[in-house]
Amino acid sequence: MGSSVKVDFEVGNDGVAVITMCNPPVNALAIPIIMGLKERFQEVAKRNDVKAVVLTGKGGRFSGGFDISVMQKVHQTGDASILPDVSVELLVNLIEDSKKPVVAAVQGLALGGGLELALGCHARIAAPGSQLGLPELTLGIIPGFGGTQRLPRLVGLPKAIDMMLKSKPIKSEEGKKLGLIDEIVSPEELLSVSRQWALEIGERRKPWIRTLHRTDKIGSLSEAREVLKTARQHVKKTAPHLPQQQACLDVIEHGIVHGGYSGVLREAEVFKQLVLSDTAKGLIHVFFAQRAISKVPGVTDIGLKPRNLKKVAVIGGGLMGSGIATALILSNIHVILKEVNSQYLEKGIKTIEGNVRGLVTRGKLAKNKADGALLLLKGVLDYSEFKDVDMVIEAVIENVNLKQTIFSDLEKICPPHCILATNTSTIDLNVIGAKTRSEDRIVGAHFFSPAHIMPLLEIVRTKKTSAQVILDLITVGKIINKSPVVVGNCTGFAVNRTFFPYTQGAHLLVSLGVDIFRVDRLISSFGLPMGPFQLQDLAGYGVAVAVSKEFQGSFRGRTYKSPLLDLMIKSGRNGKNNGKGYYIYEKGSKPKPDLSILPIVEESRRLANIMPGGKPISITDQEIVEMILFPVVNEACRVLDEGIVIRASDLDIACVLGMSFPNYRGGVVFWADLVGAKHVYNSLKKWSELYGNFYKPSRYLEERAIQGIPLSAPASATPRSKARL
Repeated sequence: MGSSVKVDFEVGNDGVAVITMCNPPVNALAIPIIMGLKERFQEVAKRNDVKAVVLTGKGGRFSGGFDISVMQKVHQTGDASILPDVSVELLVNLIEDSKKPVVAAVQGLALGGGLELALGCHARIAAPGSQLGLPELTLGIIPGFGGTQRLPRLVGLPKAIDMMLKSKPIKSEEGKKLGLIDEIVSPEELLSVSRQWALEIGERRKPWIRTLHRTDKIGSLSEAREVLKTARQHVKKTAPHLPQQQACLDVIEHGIVHGGYSGVLREAEVFKQLVLSDTAKGLIHVFFAQRAISKVPGVTDIGLKPRNLKKVAVIGGGLMGSGIATALILSNIHVILKEVNSQYLEKGIKTIEGNVRGLVTRGKLAKNKADGALLLLKGVLDYSEFKDVDMVIEAVIENVNLKQTIFSDLEKICPPHCILATNTSTIDLNVIGAKTRSEDRIVGAHFFSPAHIMPLLEIVRTKKTSAQVILDLITVGKIINKSPVVVGNCTGFAVNRTFFPYTQGAHLLVSLGVDIFRVDRLISSFGLPMGPFQLQDLAGYGVAVAVSKEFQGSFRGRTYKSPLLDLMIKSGRNGKNNGKGYYIYEKGSKPKPDLSILPIVEESRRLANIMPGGKPISITDQEIVEMILFPVVNEACRVLDEGIVIRASDLDIACVLGMSFPNYRGGVVFWADLVGAKHVYNSLKKWSELYGNFYKPSRYLEERAIQGIPLSAPASATPRSKARL
């Protein structure tokens, strides 16, 4: 074992052996730690000078759980033999069945496999505020070290199910009330009290409890089955795509019916099957993709230090500007909000107040915190307050001339260190900064609506944007709880550009005779929050028209323009904005398909005139999903080929966070690799011959499909490609 990854062992004069897991920063249960623990507990059993054992973790943390990179390695190599076998669980059994009492001294966190180790001990002493949880289901797997069996026996079935299905940790204080923690003591006393407990259990002055043998908190078999039945119905409704949820309930039930030891063996078997599932592959990929975005070559690895940005100006108090301002003040950053007149300014400030008060109403923010946040906001009608701001974020309408004027003014007024950011969603940054001499300070800060809630921040850099500016914006992004992804400059940047064919593909299918509501239904059941037509209703048709113009101008010859949207607007419809769209919007009820649009759809098909022989095409559900999403994959390939993102996984995480692409499918590129580049390419080629250039496969996709190289492999994997970022 390396010097930092080890299991320390020390026997005190009192006869208590302290076993300490050392694998900074969170004492993850890497394979060497697991093997080390096994050796230490075997040694304890043999030694006469050891009366009892305390198990703990170094550096104020017990253990953050099993080392997830092992599962990532399994997915990359296809070799499941590197997974710990059932003997890992038997390590917990070894602890539980030990002839010498074992007490877990828990501090900081005991999550996943870390908590499972503690569950196998005969008592658990914790420091205040320690986090306890089994979050495995967020990775597409279930607890694999006995957690599905022991947690219900300690805290009762309903609470255990809730903790596992929601993957939400509880604090040690709640753990004490539930019976999961035996005593809470200060961090200073943690070891001494744990040693004392261990000795008292050995002397039978405290109960010697083997968790797996307990049944008092499970209730009768019929009661347990009733609880599980309710949970199954709930999961069926809320998580139809997540097999690990039902699997977890099945394994819990197996242990209740057949006993804890049998449950432990079943758990190990199901755990292994789930690790190899597409769901686990997707979720584990997203887990690592999220962590990779903060590594930006030439920015985060050159020794720069982020500057402290205390005061930020936001220009424009509309939907985006007010959302950005909300996110900033909630994170303790002073905001100057500028508008063109007092009426707009008042409206913007009211929106921000509504955003903040809404969080209080929903129990997500304390009232005093909300009051404090609103004190950081100041509304202005001119630039006089801009003399000492550290950053300006422009969030006005998508008008090139207006933006150029604003940036030209800002350059004259703001201090020379001030970052000049734009929230444009489509316009080329070089055009916005064309009339300034400060191109090294110009950067895109592209938020997604609503900006105070959506987690993605696309940081758009030009060839001239300085590394310091990018680093500062990454830092601000993290402070305001966003996931910042650094992307290159082009129309639509990474996410909107990748998804521009999404709505167009849906419209093309409708022109071919496919029912609008069937399209939306199938895309929702694929896992997106709503279909493309309901999304268009939500955003308003003006946005759709403006954005499609941008893309048609930039990507000539490979877009599809349907007559449908213009006809909808002509008939007085504007989606949810005026309650008339593809759906009917009534207060307090779910959107219902509006069948009165069918004549408009027929007229649109007549004008489009692309139905083969004038008859609707016959098409399967799977083909509909693929005809909408494969063009998105195709555009993602162009984004990768042009080096707009640093890594394919950056585009995956951006699509998950910015477009709500289902995280259990791993993102657009990852999903396409699972489906197979060859199938995507062959399908697009066939459709391009039938329906034109919109479906024409990109050169990057063609190369990868023919050479059998994954779409996500780095540019160096193909002989021709060269990353250009």
